[in-house]
Amino acid sequence: MAGPLAGLRVIELGGIGPGPHAAMVLADLGADVVRVGRPGAGTFPIPPGVADQMSRGCRSVAFDLRNPAEHARLLELIGVADVLVDGFRPGVTERLRVGPRECHAVNPGLVYARMTGWGQEGPLAQRAGHDINYISLTGTLHAIGRPGERPVPPLNLVGDFGGGSMLVLVGILAALFERASSGQGQVVDAAMVDGASLIAEMIWAWRGAGAWSDERGVNLLDGGAPFYDTYECSDGRYLAVGALEPQFFQALAEGLELKLDADYDHTDPAGWPDLRAQLTRKIRTRTRDEWAAHFLDSDACVSPVLTFAEAPANAHLAARGTLIQVDGITQPAPAPRFSRTPTRSPEPPPRAGEHTAEVLAEWLSPTTAAAE
Repeated sequence: MAGPLAGLRVIELGGIGPGPHAAMVLADLGADVVRVGRPGAGTFPIPPGVADQMSRGCRSVAFDLRNPAEHARLLELIGVADVLVDGFRPGVTERLRVGPRECHAVNPGLVYARMTGWGQEGPLAQRAGHDINYISLTGTLHAIGRPGERPVPPLNLVGDFGGGSMLVLVGILAALFERASSGQGQVVDAAMVDGASLIAEMIWAWRGAGAWSDERGVNLLDGGAPFYDTYECSDGRYLAVGALEPQFFQALAEGLELKLDADYDHTDPAGWPDLRAQLTRKIRTRTRDEWAAHFLDSDACVSPVLTFAEAPANAHLAARGTLIQVDGITQPAPAPRFSRTPTRSPEPPPRAGEHTAEVLAEWLSPTTAAAE
């Protein structure tokens, strides 16, 4: 394996969304990740038999945990693992007899990472939910949208991935760092309500300083400021404008030949309606790609709004190799990048249960056990 996590053994108890995503990132960084599923099970909404790209770089084993022999085999694997990722509701793994107590009995050094929406405790801990529900309680969903309109779900990026998988990854790596000195594992409780709140710290700080209103669509970063918004071009496509600082706004004003007074203050909300009207009229005079070319060498913080289909052809993304093909599917490359321990392109996702015999032989071989 290549990457900074080469040699790290991870078991992911097959779930959906942020748990598999966290496991995928660990695999991207070189960890030996084994996804545990049930024989014949699919991953919603991906049906059985169709490859789940978030399992790229992982290996797959299938166990029926109702079978005592297969349950024992899983505990044997857990006994030689470094990390276990549990993406189920609180109490599920306990009912499956692979909760923290059982796992730490066979492996005291195991980092047992629990990824849930509501967390392991609290009034909602046992309730179902999804990204939209978790961020709705944190204030984040309320803040996204146009004034006078309903809140807009930001895909499922804020709760599931920004506040979910990224939070559990931080927890896993922090627990591994601590284990290096203590020799002990521990349980990591990563809740999306916590993570979604944590990544919104800047907004909470601004609100505390009186620089952010709970009114939607009137603030600096929520589309309220005309110099931080999207605009329709003559071809019906869109341009993103993010000219926040004075020097960047000056470059925008010069690039668009805006008619502004010499002492114009772009941060004064009193002038925002007129500025928005000017930006709207001016940007509609050219196509999106004409504006993108016009501002290509400028610090005006202007960029084209690309679709997923268009993104791979972008010159900057192509030069960095930000998007790659795995198993014929375009998707993000492993990130971040490392100078001494570079990652490599991930292997295609496995078939369910494809590596059961292989993993058992490798992880539980006498040679491997002697090296532990």
